[in-house]
Amino acid sequence: MEPLTTSYPLKYSVHKARIFVVFLSMVLCTTILCLLQLRFFKPKIKDFYSFEVKDSRGRIVSLEKYRGKATLVVNVASYCQYTDKNYIALQELHREFGPSHFTVLAFPCNQFGESEPSSSQEIESFAKGNYGVTFPVFHKIKILGSEADPAFKFLIDSSKKEPRWNFWKYLVSPEGKIVKFWRPEEPIENIRPEVTSLIRQIIMKKREDL
Repeated sequence: MEPLTTSYPLKYSVHKARIFVVFLSMVLCTTILCLLQLRFFKPKIKDFYSFEVKDSRGRIVSLEKYRGKATLVVNVASYCQYTDKNYIALQELHREFGPSHFTVLAFPCNQFGESEPSSSQEIESFAKGNYGVTFPVFHKIKILGSEADPAFKFLIDSSKKEPRWNFWKYLVSPEGKIVKFWRPEEPIENIRPEVTSLIRQIIMKKREDL
């Protein structure tokens, strides 16, 4: 009697080979898609002007409108030992250099000694009424912790310097990069030369582009 023969082992091998080919094709396609994504869909690198914030009335404002300027970003407070000196100095800088090539951007924050308890609109009225500020005073934000405002968090992460009190100042270039920072007690005389140098670069670049 002839031994019985079966095609099962052969069929099983063919099926197994097909599964392997399909799996290999899927891995290859996934790899190609990942490479294409890295090549053509690179995530946009953030800079300060790529963020949105809120004005004192809660309306969305794109910081893109300040691109091309030198900006001095400050966390302000109305009831602090540094309030008078800093608001006077900030307005002096803004009046001297703004608004074409420079602006101060004020962000109220109540995380330091609870020295900014008022509402955003009240803070803006306080700054304008007492110090005649003509620079923007934005919506009150948090700048520390998990609820930190993304734009301010960018400044902190970029400079590696976290504010320890009110009126820390970050000088931002026309391209949205951190140039320098100052603590609240540092005098305006230390800030003015850096602002002047940055504005001079802006003017020279504009002349070259003409």
